[in-house]
Amino acid sequence: MTREGTDPDAPRRRGLLQPIRHYLLAVQFFTRIPVTGRLADWVGFSPAMLRVSAAHFPGVGWLVGALTAAVFGALLWLLPAQDASPWVAAALSTVFGVLLTGAFHEDGLADLADGLGGSLDRERALDIMKDSRIGSYGALALVLAVLGKTALLALITQSAGLWPAVAALFGAHVTSRFLPLFVIRTLPHVGDTAASKSKPLAEAISTAGLLVGMLWWALALALVLMVFPASPWAAALLGAVLGLGWMWRLLRRRLQGFTGDGLGATQQVCELMFYLGFALGLS
Repeated sequence: MTREGTDPDAPRRRGLLQPIRHYLLAVQFFTRIPVTGRLADWVGFSPAMLRVSAAHFPGVGWLVGALTAAVFGALLWLLPAQDASPWVAAALSTVFGVLLTGAFHEDGLADLADGLGGSLDRERALDIMKDSRIGSYGALALVLAVLGKTALLALITQSAGLWPAVAALFGAHVTSRFLPLFVIRTLPHVGDTAASKSKPLAEAISTAGLLVGMLWWALALALVLMVFPASPWAAALLGAVLGLGWMWRLLRRRLQGFTGDGLGATQQVCELMFYLGFALGLS
């Protein structure tokens, strides 16, 4: 008999560690950060676990946002004090973020743009979105999204300074990974679910899962508010919520639901709109 089998407290300890396992599974699913070997064996996997891990989507935003913000801040500190430096730091930190996530969300944006731009027919649009090749609509969406984020980060840095820009980058990553949970909560999953990238997690999210995601987000918001209370966080959040509303309406009207690509595109739009709201609030 194993030691665990003789320990009456083992099930309770496993229960207490479940949120950590779910979080690490979300990190494994949404990033290229290695969760391998014995750690991966301990985390485990099941479709049910992956569905629950969606609640930790904003927690992944903490990790990706903190690392990307650290790179952004370090570059700005090391680069010469020139007008072009914020642009260089914004571009290179964006590259770092893409490498960190494997362009997971950018891929969704490109696929959704190709599908919705390629056909007005719902079923045909869903078929186009399954094609791994990027078309003209997807390429244009990617270019505009990356250019928009880079330009807005540079503008925020020049207008508000280094550290508020770093905080805005962190807040945008967490917020833009929290808001898509409302899409999962309020719209049905559509498309070829057997082949969908989001099938294991996107069928639904429980009220408890939504509250866990909200806790991740609220802690991040409290942190940036405490450090930079004078920054225009309300305007940034308004921008992100407007981005969510636009994406929610688009997905409901064109697809009558959401796909994994729709969730990735929603994250990208909400991140971009967070920066735009922040920048407009500075004026």
